[in-house]
Amino acid sequence: MTNGQLPTVYHRTPLGCIHHADSLDVMERTGTASVDLIMTSPPFALTRKKDYGNEQEDAYLEWFRDFAEQFHRILKDDGSLVIDLGGAWKPGLPERSLYHFKLLIMLCEEYGFHLAQEFYWWNPSKLPAPAEWVNIRRIRVKDGINTVWWLSKTPWPRASNRRVLQPYSESMKTLLSNGYRAKLRPSGHDISEKFAIDNGASIPPNLIAIPNTESNSGYLRYCKEKGIKAHPARFPAALPEYFIRMLTDPEDMVFDPFGGSCVTGEVAERLGRKWICVELVEKYLQGAKGRFETEREPPKPRTSKRDEGYYRVAHPGLLWNGSDERKSAPLPEDGGRRRPALIRRTETDAGRETDNRTASIF
Repeated sequence: MTNGQLPTVYHRTPLGCIHHADSLDVMERTGTASVDLIMTSPPFALTRKKDYGNEQEDAYLEWFRDFAEQFHRILKDDGSLVIDLGGAWKPGLPERSLYHFKLLIMLCEEYGFHLAQEFYWWNPSKLPAPAEWVNIRRIRVKDGINTVWWLSKTPWPRASNRRVLQPYSESMKTLLSNGYRAKLRPSGHDISEKFAIDNGASIPPNLIAIPNTESNSGYLRYCKEKGIKAHPARFPAALPEYFIRMLTDPEDMVFDPFGGSCVTGEVAERLGRKWICVELVEKYLQGAKGRFETEREPPKPRTSKRDEGYYRVAHPGLLWNGSDERKSAPLPEDGGRRRPALIRRTETDAGRETDNRTASIF
């Protein structure tokens, strides 16, 4: 619930403002049906607490209810709600939480939102985690995506995928150059002659590949110069830009109730949208001001060189050809419950490494 205090304006720009406040207080004072896009990444329901205030899994849905009610009230009838959520593991178990799916169902079935489309943000630079299940016991693969729910108050929110087209692949360019014979595929899909029309660019999928590798941005340099701790869970600017471009027009209102370092506000300002960011933790806003007080960096030039700007996923069978599974260790009969022996590397007199294995029980 809110504390009843008037929201504090922490910083203003020509198009928007940052509030140092509880976002519920700000939304209670925001007009009904006045926001075109709510673009946000709320604290995830992680199984261990982080210093940016995530909620525990069992209480997450109940905590989110007040926000859901206000989101539905302030959003325009043709507006959109976009929520970036990372997954979570149950404490001490190689089992995934269902909290983000339960939240989606709650928003749709109890608060009247429609699922316009689900997106998956793949971070190619994400490190293997959780280490216990991925690196040590080797019974799971690394968690490399966040779910991004695109919700709306109607099945017909304003949107245009023409704003987010991507370059044709080399294979598509070859097809357009060599021509294509219309035919019925074995799958039953009828590929007509229209498939060979060069539209200049392709429609993107709902998999968004953006590495989160920011290391020398103006924001980070500002934080370093001022001795300010950078926000530990920033999403890359390309993520809110994707949805701001696709779902809003210039002068539309963009709202981020969990502003953090105000990446959403910085992008909205650059794209000519009005915006409001709200953040409860002042130390994060100290750095957020740097996004607007320093000279804005020009966009990086786009490249047309082959393969640059593409992130590729290896075919899952690249290392399978000719492999004999009978020569490899069998699957653990206990499903990985017993922790494997740890490997300690030591050097012999001959300069070679040898393994000293010690049993360790989790």
